[in-house]
Amino acid sequence: MTPQPPQTPQVRKNILKFLKSFLGIIRILQIVFGAGLWVTIAANKYEGSIHFVLFVAVLFWLLTLALFFLTLLDKQDLVPMLGGERWLCTNLAHDVAAAALYVPAIGVMIYKTDRYSYCNLEQYKHLCLYKVYLTAAVFACLCCLAYLLSVIYDAYRKCRGEQTVI
Repeated sequence: MTPQPPQTPQVRKNILKFLKSFLGIIRILQIVFGAGLWVTIAANKYEGSIHFVLFVAVLFWLLTLALFFLTLLDKQDLVPMLGGERWLCTNLAHDVAAAALYVPAIGVMIYKTDRYSYCNLEQYKHLCLYKVYLTAAVFACLCCLAYLLSVIYDAYRKCRGEQTVI
């Protein structure tokens, strides 16, 4: 028996195809914006309802990272009951849940930002979380926008009868 040649060029081709696709770019943006959100919050003092925002950010950052790498490495068939021909539906459900939970997270961040707007003066010398919460609110809005774009794209592909993500 002759040894099989390695299929490295095909694997690279699939990886590049996914990274250049709309969903690949959106997933990268979701990972970057999600990391920006939870790092911004976690690096500073937070309390109360900010815990919910941190929960949403970290949960969907980890889930998006898992979806990204499973799709990138073309290993979605290894996920029982969710992979294979259901992978597009799985991605769509994930993105809908993320967008739905990011909306109240944005509301919490806007509320907290408004609550700390009094300390946005140069004469104020104490610790002020206004800029931190404002930055986190912007990251939360960018995350939600990225997930909404992904929902629209996935739903469009699903309505066309496609079953693959790429």
